Amino acid sequence: MTMPRVEVITSVERRRRWSREEKEHLVAASFEPGVTASEVARSAGIHVSQLFRWRKDLCDRVDAVATQLIPIAVVPATAAPAVEAPASSASPGRRSRKSGIIEIELGGGRRLRVDRDVDAEALRRVLDALGPR
Repeated sequence: MTMPRVEVITSVERRRRWSREEKEHLVAASFEPGVTASEVARSAGIHVSQLFRWRKDLCDRVDAVATQLIPIAVVPATAAPAVEAPASSASPGRRSRKSGIIEIELGGGRRLRVDRDVDAEALRRVLDALGPR
């Protein structure tokens, strides 16, 4: 018969302080292919939820830095005529609303115009297919 493992705690354990480098190392290790976050957390002696918290905190900071702004220009409404909804689709007594037009200048003389109801995911795919802007 085998004896179960027994752990005797003889003193009060203090909270461990992790440096940013240690956190980054553990977070990077948790993103390695074939490695699970649970394995990394167990090897470091922390709870897996702590590792996920570090991952969230460190990755949010990296994503915020990677944000890239692009220039835009607001032009008068006369440059892009408003498109009216067909009269047959408007119910009696309601005014037909005008939809806004968004014009994206791609460079090289290329422009893309979409209305305000464009599907954002579809527009993203089109812009990716058109290449660098």
